[in-house]
Amino acid sequence: MARELWHAALDEPCPYLADLGATTDYRILTEVTTEEHEEMILRGWRRFGMQYFRPRCAACLECVSLRVPVASFRPTKSQRRAWRKCGHLHVRMGPPQANDERVELFHAWHAMREESRGWKPTSMTLREYALTFCTPNPCAREMAYYDGERLVAIGHIDVTPKAVSSIYFFYHPDVSAYSLGVASILFEIQWARRMGRPYLYLGYRISSCPSTAYKSQYGPHELLHGRPGPEDAPVWK
Repeated sequence: MARELWHAALDEPCPYLADLGATTDYRILTEVTTEEHEEMILRGWRRFGMQYFRPRCAACLECVSLRVPVASFRPTKSQRRAWRKCGHLHVRMGPPQANDERVELFHAWHAMREESRGWKPTSMTLREYALTFCTPNPCAREMAYYDGERLVAIGHIDVTPKAVSSIYFFYHPDVSAYSLGVASILFEIQWARRMGRPYLYLGYRISSCPSTAYKSQYGPHELLHGRPGPEDAPVWK
């Protein structure tokens, strides 16, 4: 059974829509079971490390949880092109790992984002990487993408009895032509199908925010209605 170490609602600048404020529910949980984790995903919660979070802005419902039923998913032409570009890659699934190779890959990807999107520079150390991506959780898995023997991308996902939840993805800038950001979701859908998980959860879609609006291109998909509490039946359609 989960142990809650901290729970608070914090007011902060909206990370998605400029010049707006946001209120986010944060919980620090340990000893979460896969079933408990799945119940939270069903109700729109996201996980990063030991932190679970969900928007609770009183006057805004732009953050909408989106999931893809993997059995009915049909890729678009551009998604199929991205998939073909990555046909030579192979993926190794396992528990999250922290080592110098992964930290260097993260730094290369982050530097690209600093230049293209104005992100603040990072000085993430190996210890910080481990604390960020490798905190103990029974659902946590890592998809490591290899071009031959070279590690070119990392995808962090959560796996529950009935779902896969996409958490974080980064890749080396010199494989940008592979469209790995697009193809990684197809890899996750394929893996979910093979392992009998009915849904891939993609997090929040904000229609007016390009960095999240792309999620609507993966379909058919379902959206969560409202912000159901622990005793409420979540409605996805």
